[in-house]
Amino acid sequence: MNLHEEMLVIGKQAKQSSQILAKTNTGQKNNALEAIAQQLERQHQMLVTANDQDLKAGKTNGLDEALLDRLALNENRIASMMEGLRQMIALPDPIGEMTELKYRPTGIQVGKMRVPLGVVGIIYESRPNVTIDAAGLCLKSGNATILRGGSEAIHSNQAINACIQKGLEQAGLPPTAVQIIKTTDRAAVGELIQMADYVDVIIPRGGKGLIERITQEAKIPVIKHLDGICHTYIDDKAEIEKAINVAYNAKTQRYGTCNTMETLLVAKHIAKQVLPSLAEKYQTTGVELRGCQLTQALLPNITAATEEDWQTEYLAPILSIRIVDGLDAAIEHINTYSSQHTDAIITEDWSRARRFLTEVDSSSVMVNASTRFADGFEYGLGAEIGISTDKFHARGPVGLEGLTSQKFIVFGDGHIRQ
Repeated sequence: MNLHEEMLVIGKQAKQSSQILAKTNTGQKNNALEAIAQQLERQHQMLVTANDQDLKAGKTNGLDEALLDRLALNENRIASMMEGLRQMIALPDPIGEMTELKYRPTGIQVGKMRVPLGVVGIIYESRPNVTIDAAGLCLKSGNATILRGGSEAIHSNQAINACIQKGLEQAGLPPTAVQIIKTTDRAAVGELIQMADYVDVIIPRGGKGLIERITQEAKIPVIKHLDGICHTYIDDKAEIEKAINVAYNAKTQRYGTCNTMETLLVAKHIAKQVLPSLAEKYQTTGVELRGCQLTQALLPNITAATEEDWQTEYLAPILSIRIVDGLDAAIEHINTYSSQHTDAIITEDWSRARRFLTEVDSSSVMVNASTRFADGFEYGLGAEIGISTDKFHARGPVGLEGLTSQKFIVFGDGHIRQ
């Protein structure tokens, strides 16, 4: 078979599996999730060995440190993958939930029922943990899934897929409920995003170029975000130590993630109390600072920030800093440059916090917390299949409910319309 024919087979198998999953009960889905988690534990060494192959190839091919960090599967990340699956087991199954049931004047009862989307196609780069998160979330929400990981993670993804297949078989579910596209041929992506007869939604996770391409070429609805230009604003009513700790964590806890802070905004009346100490902490961990003129006056050894810096998702140990007049200026800057992913305010003034929550138009808006919490695992979703900065069909971390839809249901007793 050629690539087109191979992709059609994958699509047909996924569609058939989605019909089985749609009527699979919660217990059987949970059994599959637990069986997959146990396989990850048993095959720990196989996963690490496969990942080492990918890491060595990545270094040889010149992948930068941020991409290598995304690619790495260490003991903690494998444990997190297992924990994510077990959190999903503990979560209520959304499928079949009936809500908003109301009697109409005619006597019929009208409501809504939550149902799977069907077949979810997921295209992603670098992070092999996405394979397990996506498979688990789609399985629990009753969806079949087709996964196309990046070529740089091919060995890791196939090792994880072996665990998934074994777990599905142990639970009596079709192995084709989760399929990984094994070819590294980039044309497979083009085929997948055109398969409207078999795939119901596409979720791309990766660089801006990938997501722009998918958005432009797909014949299937896309749930996406393009950038993670995340901000933290330190208000002049902030507690100094709290502000320093949160802003430091938001940038340095991990550099290569979409919820890492890329721009720090500081109210001018508190800048002298905050920035020198915070800059010292950043510089001890190798973070390059770029600042506006007011920031440079306080921190004379840093690089000047340009207009391009305010528009850049670095995914690296680089931070742009701007001193602003106050809350109004901070909100204006964020709504001008933010990618509508995650933005935070540090303040002890609740009225200002409420204004920030109301006026900042992002998928996650935070008060006195690190932007690094914008994550499905941290939000209690078990894991996430991605972050959506769209306003339809889902927004923010996409967990179980974001992978479902609703249909209207009607109960009658021989009712006829007059």
